Amino acid sequence: MPKILLHSCCAPCGAHVIEELKNRGFKVTVFFYNPNIFPFEEYETRKREIEKFCQNCSVNFIESDYDHKEWLDFIKGLEREKEGRNRCFKCYEFRLLKTAEYAKENNFDYFASTLSISPHKNAAKINEIGREVAQKHQEKFYEADWKKQDGFKKSCQLSKEHNFYRQNYCGCEFSRQL
Repeated sequence: MPKILLHSCCAPCGAHVIEELKNRGFKVTVFFYNPNIFPFEEYETRKREIEKFCQNCSVNFIESDYDHKEWLDFIKGLEREKEGRNRCFKCYEFRLLKTAEYAKENNFDYFASTLSISPHKNAAKINEIGREVAQKHQEKFYEADWKKQDGFKKSCQLSKEHNFYRQNYCGCEFSRQL
């Protein structure tokens, strides 16, 4: 059974993807690395929800460090970008880099992300960045557009079933202001 490290930002985005990957024969480990989420209380709320879901469905959960300043430094100069543009692309890159590094260091067969389940996110760009990061780290990126085949709809249904906390902004303070 191939091992996959799945970057997840929250339970509403993660639940359906976790189920899909398990159904496709993967041993899934969720990697919660989201120093972009602001404020810290929001980060903690999202982390608790996905961690609880992972416990309930017997999926390993790993939390990485929260260094919001490091993330701010990485996206510096892009703070005023419109949502869904270059700041977001840098944010995807930042989180996928860390996911790939962890996957390589811990002998995962693949790494992936739940990010493409959102209808507000550019799946083609996420997958392009994932491929670039994979090549750089000599890892395998599992490409997907999780919103396809009613993926987003299914994630919303799971959110209702599990009574997940659903945020009303992507995560960073800049997306919160829009």
